[in-house]
Amino acid sequence: MNANVAEENENTTTVPLWNDTTASITARVDALVAAMTLAEKTAQLYGVWVGASDEGDEVAPHQHDMEEAVDLDALVPTGLGQLTRPFGTVPVDPALGALSLARTQTRIASGNRFGIPALAHDECLAGFSAWGATAYPVPLSWGATFDPDLVERMAAAIGRDMRAVGVHQGLAPVLDVVRDARWGRVEETIGEDPYLVGTVGTAYVRGLESAGIVATLKHFAGYSASRAGRNLAPSSMGPRERADVLLPPFEMAIREGGARSVMNAYTDTDGVPSAADEDLLTGLLRDTWGFDGTVVADYFAIAFLKTLHGVAADWAGAAGLALEAGVDVELPNVKTYGAPLAEAVADGRVPEALVDRAVRRTLTQKARLGMLDPDWNPVPAALEGADLDRPEALRGRIDLDGPQNRQLARTIAQEAVVLLSNDGTLPLDRPRRIALLGPNADEPTAVLGCYSFPQHIGVRHPGTPHGIELPTLRDTLAAEFPEAEITFSRGTGIDDGALTGIPEAAREADIAVVVLGDRAGLFGRGTSGEGCDAETLALPGAQQQLLDALLDQETPVVTVLLAGRPYALGRAVGEGAAIVQSFFPGEEGTHAIAGVLSGRVNPSGRLPVSVPSGPGSQPATYLGARLAHAGAVSNVDPTPAFAFGHGLSYTRFDWTDLAVEVREAPTDGEFRLAFTVRNTGERSGTEVVQLYLHDPVASVVQPVQRLVGHARVDLEPGEAVRLRATVPADLASFTGRDGRRVVEPGELELRLAASSADHRLVAGVTLTGTARYPDHTRRLRSVIVRERDRPPGAA
Repeated sequence: MNANVAEENENTTTVPLWNDTTASITARVDALVAAMTLAEKTAQLYGVWVGASDEGDEVAPHQHDMEEAVDLDALVPTGLGQLTRPFGTVPVDPALGALSLARTQTRIASGNRFGIPALAHDECLAGFSAWGATAYPVPLSWGATFDPDLVERMAAAIGRDMRAVGVHQGLAPVLDVVRDARWGRVEETIGEDPYLVGTVGTAYVRGLESAGIVATLKHFAGYSASRAGRNLAPSSMGPRERADVLLPPFEMAIREGGARSVMNAYTDTDGVPSAADEDLLTGLLRDTWGFDGTVVADYFAIAFLKTLHGVAADWAGAAGLALEAGVDVELPNVKTYGAPLAEAVADGRVPEALVDRAVRRTLTQKARLGMLDPDWNPVPAALEGADLDRPEALRGRIDLDGPQNRQLARTIAQEAVVLLSNDGTLPLDRPRRIALLGPNADEPTAVLGCYSFPQHIGVRHPGTPHGIELPTLRDTLAAEFPEAEITFSRGTGIDDGALTGIPEAAREADIAVVVLGDRAGLFGRGTSGEGCDAETLALPGAQQQLLDALLDQETPVVTVLLAGRPYALGRAVGEGAAIVQSFFPGEEGTHAIAGVLSGRVNPSGRLPVSVPSGPGSQPATYLGARLAHAGAVSNVDPTPAFAFGHGLSYTRFDWTDLAVEVREAPTDGEFRLAFTVRNTGERSGTEVVQLYLHDPVASVVQPVQRLVGHARVDLEPGEAVRLRATVPADLASFTGRDGRRVVEPGELELRLAASSADHRLVAGVTLTGTARYPDHTRRLRSVIVRERDRPPGAA
């Protein structure tokens, strides 16, 4: 496809240096940049939002209400940096979408002097956001699994599906750490602890990158720390909170995951918008951490420097600020990096060297993807060997929701279900009559987050099928309990405030299962999702009234939550028979929940966010310092109803025989512990071992405890396993008074725990020597392994 090279090379057989695969990528990119005009260089720095054609024709520009129309034909001659969301904009058969994208890539590459195709990106927050693609559990459920290896497998599967149809970059994962559960995008996060977010998010990056997809870390940095949990509100965090809570997941995902792209946050921190923060996007990200990928703008973020932040007077000013800060690519459409940027360069307001710096990064990424190679082919793997001249014959050729995907989605959903409470009612023992109630009991999309295709795009196309099977909990309970009589009553809507009363069937049933929670949506169309922030953590609408009315009866009540955030559950915490929490578990989620209710699945999920006792206790997370916890100085008690890391099982585990093998270590050393976990119950199960660090005396205020390790341990009845934990002293580091990261000598506690509120074994340890100031090369993880899994020669 690179036949159209620079004019001076058209009539020779010499391969231009930029197409020469025997040369270094640096040399190839330098030669290409030197040959390009300013217009050709800036063209590589923006995207165009498009939708693929369901007829297999070329893509069509998407008309967004925040932007004027884009003339793709006028842009092609100078080239194009990116194609924005070709699959995630309109419903399209995957095979015809792939053909549409390939035809457009052919036109883009043949239309510019250098034969450079566009990089295609799409959303993949909870699965590839394409019609007919598997809808996996949302990231909050990934956190609930405490299982990075499983999340890595999921991400690899998502990446393979994206790559097979011609997509190069995925806009995930979200590495924001929850600071206020009222924020609508909590469902998109992995949890409220940076170590959990970092380990699980890094696993997702590794999986996506293993499939050849460029992973994009979001949102860098501070988006989740917005005031009052409002979307796109200012962030009031200080530099220490930013460094110790919000940045570590990004650092881990870059250093250990190999992420090749970062997306800026919308918010400003102490008056500096992230898109214009040179210290963050260049000083920290590149100069300190050594990141060499691309920084892409969150959608419209560069224009927001003018319209929302007021730090630029015009589009050219916004472009200059972002480019100088280190934003390489404007998304989703050309706005500021087109004519305004070119004019600003021409009149000297913006140095052309900044354009050259950004275009080198974008072209280097394309070169690494093989997009500058002479044998580059726009036809993706899934269409190889197909007759591309007969589009209709391709319909249905590509299955993005095959049996392996669905099984993987079910496994994740099963591991993510959290049993919050249980008085012995669960698992249900062959009930004869089940009263099923609640607004999410018979709603197919109740398992989906706001970035799933049906909820994000499908809602704008009401005549189009979902493209995937979405059995309701009513469906799966009927299959799980075929001999039971199940009566159904909605009782109330998600947020309509109306209560229709409790039917007589609920009083006569053996068990009442009430299914509550959220409706995912965007910008006020849901109760959870982007722009769907909550004033309190009370259940939306009249759901609490429905729950209380059921609790007033004698029938045992099992509460099931299908939600995007934790909610205060009032009387159900003390009076309900059981509470089952699931965070938008995806297309296989109701099978997982039905399995937990029946006992077919032994629950092993653990809370990635605390569940509050009352609706008004935010912002609060378990990471609070001593003054953030309950005390006599305030009548407000922020103690959660269920703590971070909490989750019950249908079996029991004992933790014994703690041995501290290295109790004293220098500030550049490590501690080593050994202990035994035994399944003392009557069925197989999984314990989630959590390791917390408590620093009783430090030079600056510290959280009472913070997670520094975790591991899932599968055990048969009666089986015991000896576990060994290695904890680097680096994990005790924090940002000191002078702004440098420090490991201070002194006493610490290492708490082996089943949750942040359930410490099973505690080891007192000591850091010796002098204070040490580790840099970005410090160790970021502890290791917890079975004794038999120790590598040869390990201490």
